[in-house]
Amino acid sequence: MKFRPLHDRVLLRRLESDTKTAGGIIIPDTAKEKPAQAEVIAVGTGTRDENGKLQPLDVREGDLVLFSKWSGSEVTIDGEELLVVKESDIMGIIESAKKKSKAA
Repeated sequence: MKFRPLHDRVLLRRLESDTKTAGGIIIPDTAKEKPAQAEVIAVGTGTRDENGKLQPLDVREGDLVLFSKWSGSEVTIDGEELLVVKESDIMGIIESAKKKSKAA
């Protein structure tokens, strides 16, 4: 099934968190916090300003982002748990070392 968010909404896939601490202690699933990092799967078209001009979103499909812990709505699409958030709930885009080395 295809899903396209509307307006300023973004569809995210949470990134898996580590199952061990830095000291090597294994964290059980019940004690893990849901990760606040995700990959952008789909984005809406944007919002309209007071003049009716379309303002596109800053995030793009494939971006890795950091989002607010209690934001969004969890949805299940094709058996996969995903998250729909407003762009304003995204705190920023995570720049990877690969992107930096490409630009240099």
